[in-house]
Amino acid sequence: MENNPLRHAAHGRRGFLGRLVTGAAALGVAGLASPLALSAKNVISHAPEDGDDWFNKIKGKHRMIFDATGPKDILPFAWPKVFLLTNAGTGTAEKDCGVVVVLRHDAIPFAFEDRLWEKYKFGEVFKVQDPLTKAPAVRNPFWRPKAGDFKVPGIGAVAIGINELQASGVLFCACDVAMTVYSAVLAGGANLDPQEVKKEWLGGVLPGIKVVPSGVWAVGRAQEHGCAYCFAG
Repeated sequence: MENNPLRHAAHGRRGFLGRLVTGAAALGVAGLASPLALSAKNVISHAPEDGDDWFNKIKGKHRMIFDATGPKDILPFAWPKVFLLTNAGTGTAEKDCGVVVVLRHDAIPFAFEDRLWEKYKFGEVFKVQDPLTKAPAVRNPFWRPKAGDFKVPGIGAVAIGINELQASGVLFCACDVAMTVYSAVLAGGANLDPQEVKKEWLGGVLPGIKVVPSGVWAVGRAQEHGCAYCFAG
């Protein structure tokens, strides 16, 4: 895996754009060598027209946006659960809490179904372990997790799967820019058609997850809709 261009692109956040530009130029990925010169139409292929309206789904008095930029162990999914549990413990029901999780940058694979994890080796690329086998994950660990997948000392088993959080009213969205860039870099390294890989990724987005123009756009919009900010790391 040492020569896997996506793995190198996904390593850390510092110098993210610089590494992607360099890697894209080396791979000959058309258009990515000068990302700042591209128009919004070229960069965003799946910007939903009703993006702003989606944030009207945020309900309740107490609102929080959790900004997930990478795997960070279980934290992108544990913190929303802690927010709901501690609000419930202090007299605020789930229905009175508005929670949004933004999956962006290195957290983007959590937006996808198991078949993409297996095909594109997301566990190896993004260094995500299966909680049971401790090997690189070939499934999305946070989508319909298995019994006993997640336990917290002093608390025990915790229901922090994406589907479990969605059942508690948590909203999830995924960054289209990260999806566009990562799928293109991977395609370039494997001699695949970037548009076809991106199309496949879009087809593998989990039920209930909204693809938004960018993660940072979503973070801003959520705060405009009354959400406090929490870094999910």
